[in-house]
Amino acid sequence: MSSFDFIVVGSGPSGCTVAYELARSAAKPRILLIEAGDDNDDRSHRVDGQRWTTFQNSSMNWGYKTTPQRDCNNREIDYSRGRCIGGSSAINFGVYSVGARDDYEEWARIAGDDNFAWSSIQRRFKALESFHGEIPEGVDKKFANPRPEDHGSDGPLHVGFAREWERDLTDLLETAEQAGFPLNPDHNSGNPIGLSVLINSAYKGLRSMAGDLVKGRENLTIITGAPVQRVLLEGTKAVGVEAKGTKYYASKEIILSSGSLNDPRILMHSGIGPAAQLKEYNIDVVLDAPAIGQGLRDHCFVPLANTRAEGTNDRKAFYGSKEAMDAALEQWQKDGTGPWAKFACELGIGWFKLTEKLSAWPEFKALPADEQRYLLAETVPHYEIITHFPLHWFIPDFPAEALTYSCFLVFLFNAQTRGEVVLQSSDPDTPLLFNPKFLAHPFDRRLAVEALRDSLRLAKSEAYIKDNIAELAMPAGESDEELLEYWRQNISSSWHMTGTVKMGKKGDADAAVDPDFKLMGIDNLRVADMSVVPVLVNAHVQATAYVTGATLGEKLVKEYNLA
Repeated sequence: MSSFDFIVVGSGPSGCTVAYELARSAAKPRILLIEAGDDNDDRSHRVDGQRWTTFQNSSMNWGYKTTPQRDCNNREIDYSRGRCIGGSSAINFGVYSVGARDDYEEWARIAGDDNFAWSSIQRRFKALESFHGEIPEGVDKKFANPRPEDHGSDGPLHVGFAREWERDLTDLLETAEQAGFPLNPDHNSGNPIGLSVLINSAYKGLRSMAGDLVKGRENLTIITGAPVQRVLLEGTKAVGVEAKGTKYYASKEIILSSGSLNDPRILMHSGIGPAAQLKEYNIDVVLDAPAIGQGLRDHCFVPLANTRAEGTNDRKAFYGSKEAMDAALEQWQKDGTGPWAKFACELGIGWFKLTEKLSAWPEFKALPADEQRYLLAETVPHYEIITHFPLHWFIPDFPAEALTYSCFLVFLFNAQTRGEVVLQSSDPDTPLLFNPKFLAHPFDRRLAVEALRDSLRLAKSEAYIKDNIAELAMPAGESDEELLEYWRQNISSSWHMTGTVKMGKKGDADAAVDPDFKLMGIDNLRVADMSVVPVLVNAHVQATAYVTGATLGEKLVKEYNLA
């Protein structure tokens, strides 16, 4: 069958959630979910402690890179995207954070639609999740004590805390508290400020993925191995999509959920995008839409790592022994327990503000008034720290003697740079050029320096450094120049690409979709994923991608009377 009521392109968190909301509606519309990659039903891809290496599976990853980054020593930076059922939820690092309530209030302001305000968004978050808040016996609740009213209990997505934690986790959180970093018992309450224990997209050692939402529904057809090249148009009305020469038709709506890097490619090769780019590559212009491909935003990070004294933690005994890891995998395959459900499965995570310093910076004062107001809002952080990152998976030939190490990641939040994705070929299967322009904005450079300097209050604290043996990854010094050069040489993308088909009010020059996710100027075509989100949400954005899909799903069910 090649004709459906709705076609959803892309099976990441947004696409799967749109399909889930439509498929479970009372009217039972016919839905096609079409995915460029494979089915990904191999349970071995879902080992919780191995979530840090899944992206290295080339069959599951588009394998994208950025263009050389001018302000980062011309480095090309990994820009991984999931290419399988589940999309990037199948290859990400399992952080499930919802962001700040002020993020969603700002989204509602920009869109002029209270459906994006925190009260509505939190309701959808709760409907999506089954939250498992149990913590190991004997752990002080100051590290993790979520309120039941902030979480859901019967949704399709299982999230929560790991059942067993590395023994130095709470010690490190105590050290951070002593260094002046406040604790937060629940980073998903709507206020992430402070240091918490991470809520994971995993349960009982098994990673949760977006594909869990869409399996086994009679009115939902899933086609894999079918990269979409273009939307089929009749004039300015979308009627279907073409994938590898096969055409699929929808009587109601086409929904693009292929992400910030691929949505613009599909649109441009359909004749929808900046006219000058389309003409350069001999693509007939159906709609001149200058905003498409512009406005790319992302989070980025650098590591801070030190080798620690023997006995400080247990990582060397596990990661340094193939026999121990093999035995642990057998145990995991049996019942989901053991070291592969423990090591790097529970992290410390914290978001922090630099309000007093921020307000005095010339780079801050030069920002638009709305942006200044937003950055000073109560729940909006300026940077993030993650503890217990398994750095050795990312460094070739990591020395075995250094496996007793400690690693933080320092993330830059609310960067002001706007990058772009642009055509480089008339071939619809050729990726766009991806240029996030990391550190191009003077505010971003100032914030990068000050966030790294502030995080050194922990990394250089007496209680922490007393167990250090050697530096693995640290700035050469603490001057502005040395801290900025450390960012330039060590920066990585967080894979939180946002904003290339931005949502806004009708008439907004930088907007491509309206608050109902409709591509402005084209009928029956909507876009729902991180590409439309007009705020760089203060989170690891898979949760936002899920709730974006849920929001469109709710709107479509109402609009088409599917309830």
